[in-house]
Amino acid sequence: MKSVALHNLGCKVNGYEMDVMQQMLQEKGYKIVPFDEPADIYIVNTCTVTNIADRKSRQMLHRAKKLNPDAVVVAVGCYVQTDEAGVRKDAAIDLAIGNNRKKDLISILENYLKQREYSIDIIDINHTDEYEEMCLKKTAEHTRAYIKIQDGCNQFCSYCIIPYARGRVRSRKEEDILREVEGIVAAGYQEIVLTGIHISSYGLDRGNPELLQLLGKLQEIAGLKRIRLGSLEPRIVTEEFARQISGMPKICPHFHLSLQSGCDSVLKRMNRRYDSGEYFHTTELLRKYYDNPAITTDVIVGFPQETEEEFKVTEAFVQKINFYEMHIFKYSKRQGTNAAVMEGQITEAEKGRRSAILIEVGKRMSHAYRAGYIGKEAEVLFEDRHEIEGHTYWVGHTPQYVKVARAADSAENLNNRIVTGTVTGFLDDEILLME
Repeated sequence: MKSVALHNLGCKVNGYEMDVMQQMLQEKGYKIVPFDEPADIYIVNTCTVTNIADRKSRQMLHRAKKLNPDAVVVAVGCYVQTDEAGVRKDAAIDLAIGNNRKKDLISILENYLKQREYSIDIIDINHTDEYEEMCLKKTAEHTRAYIKIQDGCNQFCSYCIIPYARGRVRSRKEEDILREVEGIVAAGYQEIVLTGIHISSYGLDRGNPELLQLLGKLQEIAGLKRIRLGSLEPRIVTEEFARQISGMPKICPHFHLSLQSGCDSVLKRMNRRYDSGEYFHTTELLRKYYDNPAITTDVIVGFPQETEEEFKVTEAFVQKINFYEMHIFKYSKRQGTNAAVMEGQITEAEKGRRSAILIEVGKRMSHAYRAGYIGKEAEVLFEDRHEIEGHTYWVGHTPQYVKVARAADSAENLNNRIVTGTVTGFLDDEILLME
């Protein structure tokens, strides 16, 4: 029995695909071992979203070869897809597999093991309309499963390499999604998170937006308690969209709306397809149909040519929206994108200063949002036991993805149970306490 060590870099889509690859390996009899242990085969599912991600991918591949120079080192995914020349020159890599070929991992790997000849398997991702069908039966998490519904992106934001790594929008067949979710629910999972490279585009490659239709079908699956949406483009949230999903009680009132900047001139340079007014309207629609929804976002600071005045506009805008959580990213050059060659690149020190300001703003908004639950009832899906300051707690999340803890009774097992109780205060800065 050959041993395999796996390491995943990057997004939730990569995570889903790695879970399926591990599942395929286990079904074929391979033994999965931790990445820092000696293994016969090392598989690194790479990321290429920034130059730093490329470097981390190479570092993990080189680390694998150092752990066992005789091992087969396999590079998989986005870095392979965008830098074929670099992959071919890298002596640490024995086998390279691009995107849309992960489903064939076993046959590609076993063919290599017979031949023992360097191999690289990459398709022209920009000229395929095939969705790579993979099916997840279980995941490392015990309560929540990520479900991939589409791949690829047609947006071509000026800072982003992902359309070149993942290709154009390709939507998964509805029946395959429903079959996978039914299997996941039968395995005991109560919550799913719909993920993809650009889930707002689901169905557009077939001529029509189909996300609402899919949500309606998922809503009907018996035993499924929660449906959580991955990142959405603001423009998908029309009055009709907000009205319809508000009538689907399994949809979690937790919406991640990608912002990137609150300043229209910066949004234009980024080639985003909306302005701040449209974004604000989207959040108002969600708040019209939901009572206190959790709205989260991503913001990039220090985009090329971003002036202090433009940054201040973004700072004011995020406070106007009043987000539950913000993920703040310092702009990072990605070779091959338009933004990387723009004039007016911002210094790392200035990007750091702006990032620190928005992180502090985000902490204040997040604390205020959580504090709003004190004294109210909350429904929590408990996931794990944790030791916190010498005491044992069950910890889980509300539908809004607010983390809540409850003191653990040694005789009580709350794993994968949904419990309703009253929030009494903060356990720490990020976790509320429930009785």
